[in-house]
Amino acid sequence: MVKEIERKGIAVVHVCTVTPISLTVGANRIVPAVAIPHPLGNPKLNPQEEFTLRKKLVEKALQALTTPVSEQHVFES
Repeated sequence: MVKEIERKGIAVVHVCTVTPISLTVGANRIVPAVAIPHPLGNPKLNPQEEFTLRKKLVEKALQALTTPVSEQHVFES
């Protein structure tokens, strides 16, 4: 689905827990997530730490969204 949306000219970021799958399906902007059961958080953290973690992931995704790419790129944290 990511590739189809990008074909229409809309930039997409794939936030995922298993980056090799994203690479296989052809996503261009990939942001690694935390873990399969909790991709955008960590319930073991206290609320402030989890907020910081989530904010960092969203900021990384926004950075990836605004970065021009011509081939697949994994935006590491």
